[in-house]
Formats: sequence, C-alpha cells, structure tokens
Amino acid sequence: MILRALRLAPLAVLVLLLTLPVLALLGAWLPLGADGAQAGAILREMAATVLPEYLWTTLWLGLAVAVGAAVVGTACAAAVTLFDFRGRRAMEWLLLLPLAMPAYVTAYAYTDFLQFSGPLQVWMRAAFGLEGRLLPEVRSLGGAVWVFIFSLYPYVYLLARTALGERAAHLMEAARLLGASPARRIRSVALPLARPAVAAGVALVLMETLADFGVASYFGIQTFTTGIYKAWLSMDDRLAAAQLATFLLALVVVLLQLELRAQRRMRFATGGVGRAGSAEAQPTRLAGGHCALAWLVCLLPVAMGFVAPVLFMLRPLAADWSVLPWTRFLEWAGNSVRLGAITAVLAVAIAVALAFAVRRRKDAATRAAVQLVGLGYAVPGAVIVVGLLLPVGWLQAAAPEWGLPALITATAVGIVWAYLVRFCAVALQSVQSGYARIPASLDDSSRMLGVGSWGLLARVHWPLLRRSTAAAALLVFVDVMKELPATMVLRPFNSDTLAVVAYQLARDERLGEAALPSLALVAVGLVPVILLSRTLRAASR
Repeated sequence: MILRALRLAPLAVLVLLLTLPVLALLGAWLPLGADGAQAGAILREMAATVLPEYLWTTLWLGLAVAVGAAVVGTACAAAVTLFDFRGRRAMEWLLLLPLAMPAYVTAYAYTDFLQFSGPLQVWMRAAFGLEGRLLPEVRSLGGAVWVFIFSLYPYVYLLARTALGERAAHLMEAARLLGASPARRIRSVALPLARPAVAAGVALVLMETLADFGVASYFGIQTFTTGIYKAWLSMDDRLAAAQLATFLLALVVVLLQLELRAQRRMRFATGGVGRAGSAEAQPTRLAGGHCALAWLVCLLPVAMGFVAPVLFMLRPLAADWSVLPWTRFLEWAGNSVRLGAITAVLAVAIAVALAFAVRRRKDAATRAAVQLVGLGYAVPGAVIVVGLLLPVGWLQAAAPEWGLPALITATAVGIVWAYLVRFCAVALQSVQSGYARIPASLDDSSRMLGVGSWGLLARVHWPLLRRSTAAAALLVFVDVMKELPATMVLRPFNSDTLAVVAYQLARDERLGEAALPSLALVAVGLVPVILLSRTLRAASR
C-alpha cells in the first residue's frame, strides 16, 4: 500500500498543481469570523449594484451568440454536405479560416473601419453631403454579438458537418424515394440528425464567449470577465473578484455538462450506418440560382469573419508604414514565441506522463485525476488568474520571507503555470488520441521481453506518438500566442507579447499600429487551420 502511494505521489502532485487555481477559488468562499461577515457583505453589495448587470449582459450576449452561431454554422455545414455545387471543396476549408482570427482582433478591425472617424463613414459623409453618425455604434452589445458569431461559428460548423457527413446523404436519399420534398427532407431528416452536434458546438461557442476578455473590455460591455478584472485591478478587492470568478466558473460547468450530454447523444445519433450504405447516396446537385445561393451562404461568413477584418487591418499598414513599431515588433514576437515554446514543451511532457499513467494503471482514481486535468481548457483565463493569485497572496501573508510570491508574479513561472492549467487539456486530448491507435498487445509483448516502464515509454510508445505530440505542441503554441486575459495580468515586467500589445494599442486608439501584431497572430493561427482542413479532406475521401 505504501509503495503504491509513493508511485502515485508524482501524479497527485502534478494534478494538484494543475487544479490548484480552481481549488483556491472555491476555498475563498470559506472564510471564518470577520472575514466571513465581510464576504457576505461584499456579496450583498454586488447583488444590489453590479451583479444583475453582469448577469443579464452575459446571458443576453450568450443567447444572441448561441442563436447566431447555430444558424450560421448549421447552414454552412448543410450547404457543403447535403448539396454539390461548383467550388464546394474550396468552401469546405474556406469556412475554417475564421478560426485563425482571434475575436479581439476582429473587434479591432471592425472598429477601425466602421467607427465615426473611420474611412467608411468619412467617405459616406463626403459623398452624400451628410453629417453626424451614419452607422450604429460598433462598440456595443450588438457589435460584440456580430464579432463573436462570425469568429466562433466554425465550432458549430465542424461538428455539424461531421454529423451530417456520416449519414445525411443516405437518409436524405431514402426520404427522396419516399416522395419527400427537398425542404421537408432538410427539416425532417437533416436538422434532427445534426441537433446533438449543433448543441455540442453551441456549448463550445458559449464557453469561448464567456471566457473572452478582449472584445468585452474593448467594447465596454459589463460581463463577468470584465467585472473580475475591474474588481481585482481597479478596486483591489480580491474577495469580490473571487466571488465573480466563482459565478463565471459555475456557468462554465453548466455549459460543460450540456456539451458532454450533447456529445454522448451525437455518438448515438451517428452510429449504425455503414460506409457502403452512405457511399451509395450522393449530395443533391445545384445549378443556377440555387448554386449562387449556396455560394452566398458559404462566402458571407468567411467574408465577415476573416476576409473583411484582414483587409481592414491591411489598410492602415499600406497607408503609412512609418507609424509601425518595427523596432519593438521582434521583441514582442520573441516574448510570445518564447512563452509559447516553453509552455508547449511542458504541456506535451505533462500530457504524455498523464496519458501513460492512465495506460499503465486503469484504476478509477487515476482516470478521475486525469479527467479533472482535462477540464482545464473549459476554465476561463480570468478564473485561472484569480485562482492562481489567491494562494500567492495567502502565502505572502503567512511567510513573506520565502520569496515564492515574487518568483510567481515577477518571473515567467506564474504565467507559464497559468498557461499549463488552461492548455494542458489540449495537449492531453491529442496525446490520448495517439495512444488510442497503439494496440495494447505491444505493451504485453514488451513486458514479456523484460522492458520496464521507462523503456516501454521511450522505445515503444514515443516513436508511435511523435505525430500526436507534434500536433499537441502546435495547438498549445498557437493557443498561448493568442491568450490575452492571463497574459495581461501575469506577464513579467517589460515582457509584452503580441496579444497584449495589440490590445493596448487598440485601447489607446492606435489601431494602425495594432494591425501589425494582430496580423502576426492571424498568420500563426492559420497553421493549425491549414492542418485541420487537410485532415478533414483526407478523412472524407
């Protein structure tokens, strides 16, 4: 028993480090004595002032984004899976391009072009002799909904496309032979078939919306995320920030449960039809006006979510290259690349260790610990920041001579820790998918030949996991490059990254200078999108 406990100790320590922010956040709700009375007073004060606004704004934003992303993503998925038209193969991967565009970068681009002093309204006033504001205010709840819909709809599109591609053509053909019209086939067959996938995609969209800080802060929208940063940085009230972060975490947990239920329903709905049966039916061929309508359905989201923002950011670059901070751009890029590379290597190492532990020990405790770590990606960066800084403050008050708080807040240790809490789940999912393709018979054969655990990992598993670990490292690297909330608070002094600089320049209305780091982030984000499109194309053959 003692020997087994010693073997599990490293795994327990690793899981504790990756779940400490959430545990500390929950522990902040358990103060005693005077602190308990203060916590209750703060909660009652927020309930009477800012909490209702945070709650209703977050709910309305989430509801509008959920409906919009569901409609756009499902329509695009149905167009490229149920119908065949000229250019359909190109549309399949073009619809993924908004994944490369961070939502806050899209917000900067639209604001620069559509605001009162932007080129569009200036041209309209000059051309038509008009005065005053000619377009609705971009920095509003409606503007944020627009940005989120066209930035996040690919989550719904990907899952709905997978669900429809497996059975839809076969069942649509059967409905046609039974005399159903095209509209009825879509309404009665395709949409119910895609409903679980759409629900899972909408849950992912909502988690990304709730976790956002850049768009909400830049547009001046009072959501839970902006409230957390206001309570912590502006009001210096850690307990209020912890309470708001807990409310946000509760919303995310609810969405995560909905997403897991939808995923289970999706696996049930997509089973039972062989490849041969699906191959017999072909998508409906479109021509003429129907083909033009399919092009419009597919091109509009791509134009709104990728092409237009890129063009809007290229305009100030082409107008005046002298304002661009070329001298410091390499420094910002270097900081981003360094943090991304360090986090990617550590995340892959941790993911391999956790996946190998599950492979070697299939007990319930090990699986539960690894699943707990896998939930980190669903935790917003604002929640992780508060949960990480709370124990740092407690440690500083208890033992100021240790100097550990300075190590976490004044060096890259704290920010890399926060990255690992959030993005280890990304690496873990990729590594576990690689392990799923390694037969258990190889482990049995290695044990029969006397190979130990480290030899099994180094000589058998690692060569077979190289592609999965490379994909995991790439995904973590790109996510770290785009991460904004945790980076803003935890970055070391004079270590700005591309994401932070883009936000600061845009906040200061220096949108022309913000275009360069923003476009750099888009270029980095294109790499996994290209790899994803190639993978989907190979799987559909």
